[in-house]
Amino acid sequence: MKAFFLPSLKLTIILIVLLAGIYPLAIAGIGKFAPGHGDGETVTYNGRVVGFANIGQKFTKDKYFWSRPSAANYQADAGSGTNKGPSNPDYLKTVSAAIDTFLKHNPTVTRSQIPAELVTSSGSGLDPDLSPAGAQIQVARIAKVRNISADKINSLIAANTEKPLLGLFGPAKVNVLKLNVALDEMK
Repeated sequence: MKAFFLPSLKLTIILIVLLAGIYPLAIAGIGKFAPGHGDGETVTYNGRVVGFANIGQKFTKDKYFWSRPSAANYQADAGSGTNKGPSNPDYLKTVSAAIDTFLKHNPTVTRSQIPAELVTSSGSGLDPDLSPAGAQIQVARIAKVRNISADKINSLIAANTEKPLLGLFGPAKVNVLKLNVALDEMK
């Protein structure tokens, strides 16, 4: 037993230094070169911070693009999915209620046109993005409430659509908070 104690103690100390010291410092250093300098990318409107671009927020007013539903109620410290399968009766009720609410506020849309992302939460419950289709399905409602042409809103969606990384990795997406801030700035 003594023959294994000293080598295992040395290995433990080396791994603590590497994994609890050097690695976190290296990642924090790399993060300083990212947007927001490792503190998250803030979004400002009229000179004040209105949120973080990488954390979803709840929008329920008809004049705004709605975000994806959140199982964590958009709280970053409680981020999680529902952990309920597609055959779970409670989950089906939640999705059905979300569909009914969406149809009530978007009368020009049919049930089959609603993208799944608008009625189901993401794995983290904090997804800040929608697909361009998820944003475009809401255009008629927003155009009517704001008395803006649908073409202007579609142009705004196109201008705020992030293409896949290097044209290959991930889907095209639209950050809902940034899109809503751009919508407010359209005045």
